[in-house]
Amino acid sequence: MLTILINAYACSPNMGSEPGMAWNWCVNLAKYCELHIITEGEFKSNIDAVLPTLPQGQNMHFYYNPVSDKVRKMCWNQGDWRFYRHYKKWQYRTYEIAIDIIAHNKIDIVHQLNMIGFREPGYLWKINNIPFIWGPVDAKDRFPLAYTDGLSFKQKAFLRLKNIITVLQLKFSVRVHKAANNAKIIIAASSETKRSFKYYMNLEPVLINETGCYCYDNLKKEKDGDSLDLLWVGKLDVRKQLSLAIETIAKLNNPKIRLHIVGGGDQKQYKELANKLNVSESCIWHGLLAHNDVQSLMRKSDLLFFTSVAEGTPHVVLEAIGNGLPIICFDCCGQGDSVDRNIGRKVALTSPKQSIDDFSFIINYLYNNRDEIKEMSDNCITKANELSWENKVKQMLEIYTTCLDI
Repeated sequence: MLTILINAYACSPNMGSEPGMAWNWCVNLAKYCELHIITEGEFKSNIDAVLPTLPQGQNMHFYYNPVSDKVRKMCWNQGDWRFYRHYKKWQYRTYEIAIDIIAHNKIDIVHQLNMIGFREPGYLWKINNIPFIWGPVDAKDRFPLAYTDGLSFKQKAFLRLKNIITVLQLKFSVRVHKAANNAKIIIAASSETKRSFKYYMNLEPVLINETGCYCYDNLKKEKDGDSLDLLWVGKLDVRKQLSLAIETIAKLNNPKIRLHIVGGGDQKQYKELANKLNVSESCIWHGLLAHNDVQSLMRKSDLLFFTSVAEGTPHVVLEAIGNGLPIICFDCCGQGDSVDRNIGRKVALTSPKQSIDDFSFIINYLYNNRDEIKEMSDNCITKANELSWENKVKQMLEIYTTCLDI
């Protein structure tokens, strides 16, 4: 059995996003490997509660490197650049903890697992004589600025500046290049990331989207009447493009097409937009929901309408597939790699106006062709197995083996 040292800043059971992604990798890898996992301490109680219940729990050894509540708040506030200064310090302390673990245990591979952003690659690459793997890592080089309609001048300037900084970091960040060049294998979280590593560093990562699929048991749709129920899930910020979804509903102008909106954030501007476009009655606001409630809503919906333009591989898309829920989304990021015509429909990143036209055309067509929705829903079972955690772990185990043979 291989012994792997994993750096996973955010790791927790019963969560989505980065914490859930890292937990799912670890809990599935532990069926085949012994893991020494260094993580931040925010979710220690969650881990301590679940670990004894797992048959493979004995193969998961956790080491905690906690930060202050102030730093945690910065981390959760995406876009707070102050976090990176503290995160860099956390990574160096994690490197020191890793050195101590290696001194007392035989470690076959060191693996920088998450956070998946490329900007902070940690320091495990400095460890000599043990193969280093980095990823899945997300390294898209720009936010699509065409999708900034309605933002303030300050917000647009921030995104333009972020795009410039991202390209400069991909080109010139010394630690990013050292980590990339010292990695035996880099795992790209999306096709866009793979292109970035090739373009900026002339490296060829392996493509594995960072999150996997579970197949849920009860996939029975509970429909009422002939409505078409679209489900939108996400944080209410510019990346997720909720305004574009609402404008699409307005263009459809069909009271039987309803948009269910799930997510945290300031609803005010979006509700005002729905009022302005006279689609308030077609928009159903659920706010933040517990994980099980989101799964239940997926099983009652017809389509996941996922309008995000800047992601890794969104957990909600994989959950939709596992729940037999077809997806309409942009052909970008990890969702572009995961969704095909068997289980959904994709549109290109062009402009908001063109996207609204494209999305409304697809939704209207599917409203009048429910048999295609049923076919896509049935196909989700095959796709869920293809994208399952079990399959992804098999890919990772192959990478580990290859890494040791290089």
